[in-house]
Parts: sequence; C-alpha cells; structure tokens
Amino acid sequence: MSATNTISVVILDKEYRVSCSKEEHDGLKNAASFLDEKMHTIKQSGRIVGLDRIAVMAGLNITHDLLAENKKKSGISLDFNEKINALQNKLDFAISNFSK
Repeated sequence: MSATNTISVVILDKEYRVSCSKEEHDGLKNAASFLDEKMHTIKQSGRIVGLDRIAVMAGLNITHDLLAENKKKSGISLDFNEKINALQNKLDFAISNFSK
C-alpha cells in the first residue's frame, strides 16, 4: 500500500488540496480537470450563479452521463441475456414435450 500524499488541484479558479496515493495522482488530476471544464461551461452559460449551484449542476450532469452510459452498456448485455434465457426456456419446453 502506498503512502498518501497531498496534491493541489484547481477547480473553477480555486485551489484544493487532496490526499491520495501516488498511483492515484494522474487519475485525480484528470478528474479535477474534467470537473473544472464542466463547471466552467456551466458558469459561462450564465444561467446558474453561485459556486455551490454550479458544482451541483456539474455533479448532476456528470452523474447523468455516467448512469446513461452504464444503462446503455448493461442494456445490451441484459437484452442479450434475455434472448439467451428465452431460447433456453424454449429448448427446455421442447425437450420436456419431446420426452413425453
């Protein structure tokens, strides 16, 4: 297990100090950069005022995108699994009727 270090990230022109392991530095910097970009986009739209509201909207947008992507991915496999189960049920029914 790696020792924790503190790194600085800048989000919407404010510096934040975050503790994480060395292995997590790049991921954390990428996440902060992504969040910063989303928050700047929301701020520049002019429709939402206040750091807390901008942060909540960015969080909601990112979460929505993540859940939609997960649903899309799982929907494909779920649909595929449903088809396999339906075929399995048809085979079981046909085999049980054939053996009678």
